[in-house]
Amino acid sequence: QVQLVESGGGLVQAGGSLRLSCAASGRAFRWYGMGWFRQAPGKEREFVSAISTSGGSTHYADSVKGRFTISRDNAKNTLYLQMNSLKPEDTAVYYCAADRDKYYSGSDSYEYDYWGQGTQVTVSS
Repeated sequence: QVQLVESGGGLVQAGGSLRLSCAASGRAFRWYGMGWFRQAPGKEREFVSAISTSGGSTHYADSVKGRFTISRDNAKNTLYLQMNSLKPEDTAVYYCAADRDKYYSGSDSYEYDYWGQGTQVTVSS
């Protein structure tokens, strides 16, 4: 089992940037497909981005494509999400998630086995 802890959220003005981190416990991190999801108030959790175990494959939701970049450092057991050109509609709690069964996971939350507690991102207009 792996424990995930997100950090890096905060309040930023529209057009600004934030980098989220997700620290994972244990040695199995490098074998897990990883993803980022977010949930805004009153809305369902939605997919943001996913990355393969090696970091060589990534994909993004259309709403963040070209603005967000997912990456991972397996030596540090850490997943990242660089968020640029932030918009008020990016305001949400952001969660990282791990899939223990696949090296590269999709956009459905049910595919993921482990979740962090979330970090709040608020973008002011």
